[in-house]
Amino acid sequence: MFCRYIVRVPHLYRGLATHANSVVAVPATLHLKTGQSFHGKSFGAPKSIYGETVFSTSITSYTESMTDPSYRGQILVFTTPMIGNYGVPSNTAPFDSQDVGVIPESQNIQAAAVVVGDVAEKFSHYTAVESIAAWCKRNNVPGITGVDTRAITRLLRDQGTTLGRLAVGADAALPAPGSSEYWDPSKENLVDQVSTLTPYTLNPRGSIKIAVLDFGAKANILRSLVRRDAAVTVFPWNYDFNAVRDEYDGLFLTNGPGDPGHCMEAALKLRRTLDEWNKPIFGICMGHQIIGMAAGLDAYRMTFGNRGHNQPVLALASAGSIKAGRVYVTSQNHQYALKLQDPFPQGWEPFFINCNDSSIEGIKSTTDSGKKVWGVQFHPESAGGPLDTIEMFTDFVSECQAHKAQFGYTTTTTTKVKDALDIPKVAPRVAVAGAA
Repeated sequence: MFCRYIVRVPHLYRGLATHANSVVAVPATLHLKTGQSFHGKSFGAPKSIYGETVFSTSITSYTESMTDPSYRGQILVFTTPMIGNYGVPSNTAPFDSQDVGVIPESQNIQAAAVVVGDVAEKFSHYTAVESIAAWCKRNNVPGITGVDTRAITRLLRDQGTTLGRLAVGADAALPAPGSSEYWDPSKENLVDQVSTLTPYTLNPRGSIKIAVLDFGAKANILRSLVRRDAAVTVFPWNYDFNAVRDEYDGLFLTNGPGDPGHCMEAALKLRRTLDEWNKPIFGICMGHQIIGMAAGLDAYRMTFGNRGHNQPVLALASAGSIKAGRVYVTSQNHQYALKLQDPFPQGWEPFFINCNDSSIEGIKSTTDSGKKVWGVQFHPESAGGPLDTIEMFTDFVSECQAHKAQFGYTTTTTTKVKDALDIPKVAPRVAVAGAA
């Protein structure tokens, strides 16, 4: 009997590919502005780079994390000991009512660099086409392995997010940079670097029309909308939506990188939308912060930020699938948050609060305001992460459908946008970070 099962084992792995891809022993050093240095070996692109050093507690989904535009300009430290064991898939998906053109969260790696304890030299997965090292090299993104990521994480946990430099090759033997040499990505408008340049439409024959302001949209946000039969038109972050708002059944504001203060232009335009427009509005991460700023709240920089797929939040109010008093486990990636103030702006109330640090995780319009507006700091679409709050997309689309059924909308289209199939895939507008 034992031999029979041994014979059958290979059939379980039919179609899987196991590949080896060794990491060349090129020296690399991670310098932190606070004075610590960590020595290891390089993988990926053979270049040195500056960035903001952050850590993520995500156990899986490194491809989704690395392609998340919210990580723009950041040196991403993975707390999981081994990264890369299931390789990297092809990044091509159809433009239809089920998908949005890419498999991970954007066309390219968005993180400035990656730091891992042990990069996998062998990978195995039926969708894998290359190793993480080859992927990083192809995207011109450096990485370092063989360092104590636990020690790095504990430092960042104690002192907060820290500016850093990943020095590769001959640069690794040089002294650490002076304090004034470190590049601070938060001083730049990173949203302007990752937002679409021109409007485009996904699933144009959807049953409702939703406008999306792109602050650095993850693909799974757009996918979550088109899979609910929405025609999604994606606009640049600073597009004047008020000029075309009557053509749409709802407005969605996406996630994005950096300081929301750089996007005050969008908040001021949204303030007018909130005053004059009564259709549903939903915002995630940066979009949530923009809604809060438009409502009169202030945003602030957190010492640590929240990054990972296991952040618990408590619902303070009920809306759609969300029930007050219940704790939801969420995926998060943010450095900024909205300030909790008393009294709260008229017509608004807190929606969620973080169970770990008590920061605001969501706001919503009150019932007596007559509006349907929500913002959440976390990512209901996951990719990766838990699906506890995925039905918030269904709630939003359902509200858009209900409003359309009751009031209808202007069908005359004046906005000229491209279909996603017609949009050429272009390189990023600027370098990921200040490379040496």
